[in-house]
Amino acid sequence: MSWLILVASGVLEAVWATALGRTEGFTRPGPITVFTVGLILSMTGLGFAMRDLPVGTAYAVWVGIGAALTVGYAMVSGPEPLSVVRIGLILGIVACVVGLKLTH
Repeated sequence: MSWLILVASGVLEAVWATALGRTEGFTRPGPITVFTVGLILSMTGLGFAMRDLPVGTAYAVWVGIGAALTVGYAMVSGPEPLSVVRIGLILGIVACVVGLKLTH
């Protein structure tokens, strides 16, 4: 159960990070709301998962999922350039996250 919550929290990290970029200096109420709710839920889930998982592993998985999804979404939606090298590097992050899960 902790792993599922951790993955969901990592997804929510990507949500709040993307919303943060759209707040335009905290001047747009919609993205601010998404950012705030996403941040609270993401941190709550991370904290819950850390009750059963080692802190270093949980944090690395949370950051890895959030970073990979955030940049992946940005590449698909346009702001980030799309290239084979970038995709390969993101897949490397995903492989490391999977590796941490398998070695737990």
